[in-house]
Amino acid sequence: MTRTRFTALLAVVAALTLGACGTTENAAAPETSSSAAGGPVTLTDSRGKEITLKAPATKVVGLEWGEVEMLVSLGVMPVGVADPKGYGTWVTSAKLDPGVKDVGTRGEPSVDSIVALQPDLIVMEDDRGANMVSQLEKYAPVVVAKGSDATDNLGRMRADLNMIAKAVGKTTEAEKLLADFEAAIADGKKKIADAGAAGRPFAFADGWKEGSTVSIRMFGKGSFVSEIGTQLGLTNAWTGKVDEAWGLGQTDVEGMTVLKDPNLRFFYNASDGDDVFADGLAGNAIWKSLPFVQKGNVRKMPNGMWTFGGPISGRQYIDELVKTYAV
Repeated sequence: MTRTRFTALLAVVAALTLGACGTTENAAAPETSSSAAGGPVTLTDSRGKEITLKAPATKVVGLEWGEVEMLVSLGVMPVGVADPKGYGTWVTSAKLDPGVKDVGTRGEPSVDSIVALQPDLIVMEDDRGANMVSQLEKYAPVVVAKGSDATDNLGRMRADLNMIAKAVGKTTEAEKLLADFEAAIADGKKKIADAGAAGRPFAFADGWKEGSTVSIRMFGKGSFVSEIGTQLGLTNAWTGKVDEAWGLGQTDVEGMTVLKDPNLRFFYNASDGDDVFADGLAGNAIWKSLPFVQKGNVRKMPNGMWTFGGPISGRQYIDELVKTYAV
């Protein structure tokens, strides 16, 4: 597993607490103040910090892929991105231009590379630490997005998108993205219900292999993709412990024996080519005994569908879930 977030999140999962199931109700956007088009912009980010820009930002550096996806979907191509090659592997909903500069890894972005681009805004997430934020704020305004919140991940997505849209002067575009997302949810829910599949169970995971050990990361209640499935009228069958920010839990193949419902469908991602479910578990007797494996209800998602994305990645998941259940 090559993603830096996966390593970081694995450390978080080691101290798991119960995550709460998110909802799409009462999604409050960050506090903002209106301004004339092209004039000063004032907003409050996820830290509660008020930030004023002289004008909507146009030269933006993005340090996390969910927020980069949001920028591109709003019509703002970043001048710099952390690990754009990895982004191209894991995010296909909002492609980067070839000229976007690499500013280091998501875990350790290069301050020198960022400063050299002379951005008028840097967008990052709040899990990167106060030291990184304070260092970057010496050179350019920094807007910190929440990134994930397992108590209401779709509401959090809306808030992050609206905040970023305000900073770059794209609030109209944000409204359309969210309206299209809501319409896709409503349409998908109806199609699934009409097919008699409302309430059907699902589970979602990714995994990696170290030596002979296969580790499985479950997307529990409150995770971004779980909330999409729930809003479509489906039921997440994984009820194990998850972390409070991301809704993620860790298990192994033995731990998956709790998934006994014969109607369950199991989805997973393996965009980097490291497919532990098809390859690493191919000869595993426990894996082969699982009801959803025996019934052939294991589905690898298409490559490049980001599980921590914005509304257009979300629509990719809506489309795939509807294809699976509304048949």
